[in-house]
Amino acid sequence: MSREADHLPAGGPVEEAAGPLVRPYALIQGRTRTPTTVDLIALVTATGTPPPATAYLGPEHLSIIRLCGRRPLSVAELSVHLAVPLGAVRVLLGDLAELDLVRLNDPVPDVVPNDVLAKVLAGLRQL
Repeated sequence: MSREADHLPAGGPVEEAAGPLVRPYALIQGRTRTPTTVDLIALVTATGTPPPATAYLGPEHLSIIRLCGRRPLSVAELSVHLAVPLGAVRVLLGDLAELDLVRLNDPVPDVVPNDVLAKVLAGLRQL
């Protein structure tokens, strides 16, 4: 008596087609929000602070710390490197930010003060 699984090759496309072994909701324990606001293009850097002994950090948390210890990465880049959806990466980053293990550097808005715009407009009118 032979099972169908015995005839399939080990590794290869069959395993790859099955998708990730751990689903995103399992990585973040079903959480969808974090108290820390995480912008999609925020640059993330590791602080170098050692994690507390009481904190549980999964492999994805540790990967984020390792990746961001080399150079700053955006939230979107981390999502690609980890092959994890953006929402899950945001929750993982919220965990790390609360433990002061990463720093989230929000992008600087491109806001020009109104007085500068008024001076430019006045200069153009004088031309």
